[in-house]
Amino acid sequence: MTFDVEIVLRERNYAVTEHIEHGVEPAGWRESDVEVVLKQILLAIDRVKNPSKNTQFVALRGFSWIVEPVGDQVVIAIEIPMGAAVAGPFAIEQGRLDGLIRRVIAGAAVPSPTIH
Repeated sequence: MTFDVEIVLRERNYAVTEHIEHGVEPAGWRESDVEVVLKQILLAIDRVKNPSKNTQFVALRGFSWIVEPVGDQVVIAIEIPMGAAVAGPFAIEQGRLDGLIRRVIAGAAVPSPTIH
């Protein structure tokens, strides 16, 4: 599937559209798919901000996100310090996508040291 990501960087008053490919339709997404999609969205923001830079590492922390309905589909909205993006629309139930994202973000959290 192909989806659009509308990106607005801080201190800019226009959006840039990136087109992203993902091999699995949203209705069949699992946590691994959501992780890839989130990273692709964050990389798209970085490409718009730094077109000559080739970023390869993405950490799934330090951003705000929400899954919002748009008609009978949903979009993923992300905000990071350099800007914001809205990706989609995706044909997946809002609660299901929200739960998948929550699990992916929780799984990417850096564990804190345990003190006994």
